[in-house]
Amino acid sequence: MATVTKRDLVVRISNSTGLTQQQVFDVIQHLIEEVTGSLAGGDEVVMRNFGAFQVKETKAKVGRNPNRPGTDVVIPPRAVVKFKPGKEMKEKVAMLLPSLQQGSDGQCRTGGAEVAQGAFGNPVGAGRFLANGWGSAR
Repeated sequence: MATVTKRDLVVRISNSTGLTQQQVFDVIQHLIEEVTGSLAGGDEVVMRNFGAFQVKETKAKVGRNPNRPGTDVVIPPRAVVKFKPGKEMKEKVAMLLPSLQQGSDGQCRTGGAEVAQGAFGNPVGAGRFLANGWGSAR
């Protein structure tokens, strides 16, 4: 999958609407500024069928410095932007799942659940499964 940049969007919208690229760029830039300004003001921004942006507060938490594990680091609370996709976006993105599961190399993906192999070629953690006769050793 490719990354679509603001420039790519400007060119696509310009080609489909007949507006100049500068006009489209100005509209997109104004949209970004208005959304950012509204969020900075504490407002929620809702675009029907696209989604909703809102500011949420993350709680303070204690983290660990990986270079000095004995030292606690206090991570202060902060404001973050959350995005909740709209119905139409959810439906269109959901149709992408089969192609995500089927990799570009034609191999089926396991959804991140890779099976680790033990010393004798059996999946790790499969001992009881194999001992009870529910499977066969490879």
